[in-house]
Amino acid sequence: MRIRAAREEELAALRDIERAAGECFRDIGMAEIADDEPFSLETLAAYRRAGRAWVAADDSGRPVAYLIADPVDGNLHVEQVSVHPACARRGLGRALLDHLAGLATADGLPALTLTTFRDVPWNAPYYERCGFRRLDDAALTPGLREIRGRETAHGLDRWPRVCMRRDARVLSEE
Repeated sequence: MRIRAAREEELAALRDIERAAGECFRDIGMAEIADDEPFSLETLAAYRRAGRAWVAADDSGRPVAYLIADPVDGNLHVEQVSVHPACARRGLGRALLDHLAGLATADGLPALTLTTFRDVPWNAPYYERCGFRRLDDAALTPGLREIRGRETAHGLDRWPRVCMRRDARVLSEE
């Protein structure tokens, strides 16, 4: 697998990857998450144009996982990372996160942040294994508070959520 910038002609495939990856939420009683629409093609195109969309591509060059990120309060915030279930458990999500950490380090940014479901095994517990730590409310930056507000308005707080942080430099050098 190779990590590279997403291409314009691949954006519809990224939506398909996210839909397929979301299906596992249905099995744990979170059908609303499985049914949630991925980002629009226009939104994904904006991430691509900004240089903040990456894919893990298989040997034929076809994307099987992707990550998009935003600058938030001097860090890189993982807005979405999805791996197609047919390619899960191969380290692709971790490789994308490590790639982003390397980019953050190269740009002099101290950390990656994200928000996720606290109790879903492939969410917060997975990210902890990837070097993220949970943040308490006192550690939330204004940007993370704003993101959490949007998530709450979208109804995501029906299930417990958590903000997490991973120091970029230390972990990307491992």
